[in-house]
Amino acid sequence: MDHFDTIVVGMGGMGSATAYQLARRGLKVLGLEKHNLLHDKGSSHGLTRIIRLAYYEHPSYVPLLYRAYELWRQLENLTGERVLFVTGGIDAGAENGRIVQGSLAACREHSLRHEVLDAGQLRNRFPGICLPKGMVSVYSPDSGFVLSERAIALYTRLALELGAEIHGREGVTGWEVRPDSVLVRTETSTYSADRLIVSAGAWTAKLLPFLRNVLQPERQVLIWTRPLRPKLFQLGAFPIFNLQSPEGQFYGFPVHDFPGFKIGRYHHRDEKVDPDAMDRDCHPEDEAVLREGIARYFPEANGPTLALKVCLFTNTPDEHFMLDAHPETDRVFIAAGFSGHGFKFCSVVGEIMAELAATGTSRHNLDLFRIRRKF
Repeated sequence: MDHFDTIVVGMGGMGSATAYQLARRGLKVLGLEKHNLLHDKGSSHGLTRIIRLAYYEHPSYVPLLYRAYELWRQLENLTGERVLFVTGGIDAGAENGRIVQGSLAACREHSLRHEVLDAGQLRNRFPGICLPKGMVSVYSPDSGFVLSERAIALYTRLALELGAEIHGREGVTGWEVRPDSVLVRTETSTYSADRLIVSAGAWTAKLLPFLRNVLQPERQVLIWTRPLRPKLFQLGAFPIFNLQSPEGQFYGFPVHDFPGFKIGRYHHRDEKVDPDAMDRDCHPEDEAVLREGIARYFPEANGPTLALKVCLFTNTPDEHFMLDAHPETDRVFIAAGFSGHGFKFCSVVGEIMAELAATGTSRHNLDLFRIRRKF
């Protein structure tokens, strides 16, 4: 039986960064992925993911974000490839709404650069955005996006170059803690390790049944449209955005590489799913949800559909992450529940999980992310 210092289950964004961080510490690492590497069945495909410092979800995320930016730049320096694009970003909605007030709270607590723009000022600066009077926005110049699939490929490549062993299409069927190790069974083999890290996205609760009532996978759909006025939405002319509106909370990106304006709606149609049985096709009802936001707030982007794609959120009740040891053993660590806003943290989560596996502690403050918290 092959023995490893650490086995990582799930080789998406979090798992690939974790495998790299473990391997760079000189540890013997095995990464196991249920699907193909860079598959489109989870939460990390679709080309791009937002990154931002003005974090309306909670100011406690901001120190982690500073480190995440540093580590994304480190990845670029190591590989010679660009994965982080700074475009500026807006958090928009009612002046007293959660997004605007949360963004301002983070900016004030951490002295972040920002401007508050009314609907007319925002329209003058970014003509592709059309907010009604009464809405305001917090503009943050440090926001942007990360190339999600490219980042996974690069972290995986670096981990392999440092000696990690990574297996695709080898799902984990079970695990157990023994006095001196963790035993991990897959569809084809059995391995042992000193430590196990579970970063299996929407499949996490299937491996950790005690989280079944806490981690809830949710079906999400994204659309790419061909703008009617493409220049308004190009990289350099258009920011990333989060928009809280009566029609829902929308988020999106400038056009980059793939020639389309990308937009999604948080909690798309509020569909709780089993990731192995969910509907992975896109339907007119899915497009209608997204077109409502495009037509109302981004009318010059309301051109032909180029693509629709399904992905997954895995939500906790409070929509904060879980980064912690298993409550019953110090040999198993969990990175889960990223609730639709996690990918930007992959670089720093990899560091956190490697630190936990190697030493049992992390330099980062993880109080917000404890498993045994009140929901």
